[in-house]
Parts: sequence; C-alpha cells; structure tokens
Amino acid sequence: MKILVTGAAGYIGSVVTDQLIEQGHQVLALDNLKNGHRAAVHPAATFTQLELLDADALTAFLRANPVDAVVHLAAEALVDVSMRDPSLFYRVNVVGGLNLLDAMVAANVKRIVFSSTAAVYGEPVNLPITEESRQMPVNPYGESKRAFERILERFQMAHGINFVALRYFNACGATERCGEFHVPETHIIPILFEVVLGQRKRFNLFGTDYDTSDGTCIRDYIHVWDIANAHVLALAQLDRLQARVFNMGNGAGYSNQQVIETVQRVTGKEIPYIHAPRRPGDPARLVASSERIRRELGWTPRYPELATMVETAWKWRQKHPKGYTG
Repeated sequence: MKILVTGAAGYIGSVVTDQLIEQGHQVLALDNLKNGHRAAVHPAATFTQLELLDADALTAFLRANPVDAVVHLAAEALVDVSMRDPSLFYRVNVVGGLNLLDAMVAANVKRIVFSSTAAVYGEPVNLPITEESRQMPVNPYGESKRAFERILERFQMAHGINFVALRYFNACGATERCGEFHVPETHIIPILFEVVLGQRKRFNLFGTDYDTSDGTCIRDYIHVWDIANAHVLALAQLDRLQARVFNMGNGAGYSNQQVIETVQRVTGKEIPYIHAPRRPGDPARLVASSERIRRELGWTPRYPELATMVETAWKWRQKHPKGYTG
C-alpha cells in the first residue's frame, strides 16, 4: 500500500516508517520538524516538511499524492507543557487532526490508524486499565487526544472513514537505526542517560509521596518497536475492524525509582538524583491491559522486560551520545 505517516521524523513515527518500508509499503513521510529529526526518516521514504495546521497545503498535498491509508502520529505530547500551555495542545492535536481528516475526505482516503494515549483515562479507578475504563483525563494532553478520538467516531459515521486508535503510555527503547532524542529532553530514561554521560549534573525525581510501594509514580513502559508493530498490525487488519480502540500495556508497570535502579544496573553507573515536588497532571499509577489487542490483532511484545528496553536504548545512545545532532 501507499501510506502517509504523519510525525514520521519523530521517535515512534520513524520506527513505524521503518517497519512499513521493511514490509514493502510505499511511505510518504510528513513532519514539520519542530520536534522530529530529518535524519530519523528512512531514506526510502518520500519526505515532505509540512505543518498540519496549514489546512490548504495539507489538502493540496493529499489530493496530489493519493494514498491508501494514513498513520497519524504527529502531536504535541508533553504532559507538563500541556498544563502550562493548553491552547497549543488543542490547536495541534485537535485542530491539526481535524485538518487531516478534512483533507482525507477531500482526497477520498478512508483508512486511518491513530496514535492515541492511555492518558485519556486520567486517574484510574481500577488497574489494569481496560478499553471500557472511565475516561476522565487529568491534563490537556489526554483531553486533546480524547477529543480527537470522538471526532474520528463522527467522521466514521458521516464519511465512512474507518479507524483504529491505539492507547499506550511510555514509549522507550531503541532499534538499531532509531532512538529517542529530544531537545530539551523530558522523558525519564534518556534524561537518566544524560546524567550518566555527564550532560547534566543530576536527575530530579518528581514526586516521592504518592500512594505506591516506594512513593514514586508507576508507569507502563512499551518498547518503541512493539508500539510501531501494533500500528502496522492495525493497518494490515483495518478493513475488518470498525472504529476499534486498543490499549497497549505490560500489565504491571514500573515505578520511577525502579527505572532509576534499572538504568544504573544497565549502564553500570551510579546516578545522582534529588527528590523534587510532584508535577501537575501526574497520576500516581497508570498501567494498561493489552488483553484485547493480543486477542484481536495477535500483538505480542518482542521486548516485554524493562531491562531489555533500557539495554536497547543505552546501546543506541552510546553510539549517538548527541542523538541526531552529531
């Protein structure tokens, strides 16, 4: 198939693009390069720098480049930033997504796989979180993703656009070619690597007074290859699925303290860190069930253990200490 991947220069989008090309698909890679890296895009993909908020340009692009389906990963995704600047998240994640759907209607594209988030659930009542769990997002990031899922439902009814939405939490790990690198860095594992590499003095452990076994937040971690693989599996089976939503999770979760200890074991380095106040919008526990996606899509994680995820990420970061910048 000919596939449009939005956010193709991003951490997950680049691995999705790689897997699609490995399976013989033709990929049109779209990214505004605000947070993504041109070097992360597979050389066999056709890259275009384009902003989803430019509705006219997006519609013209899709009309000139007809595709069989869209994999939509382009988004603003930092929870703490969403608390400070909610407008940015509603513009990019909702208005930008709506522009994409309008362009799809104009170009008669009827298939989309959406990279959503388990943040749509907010503070869970029961764990692990299932697809039927109550949805009460506690931050604008989760709210913006939930809003777009509702828009997808309406476009499915009005225009026959079939969709699958994938909800997951923390992506981590790396492939041989692609790894995680942001400027500035905000995710726990690459930040810990920066401390190990001497690129920052210490790690700030946000929140040590949560109602968890060690007082720190508990989160799900999924390897980036496994997340990308779920997108590819959903795309391959999209025609038999109707407006379906799937969680991805490891079913148990790891605390921030456990992540620190795992990175120390993998790197062989002691990591200096200090206790810091909680960040607004951070629930205590977020752990998702992946029973439905395993049953219906045949998704099985290749890298289920946190230590293995960290090992792949550390291997990539050692080869690229300055990420994609040098």
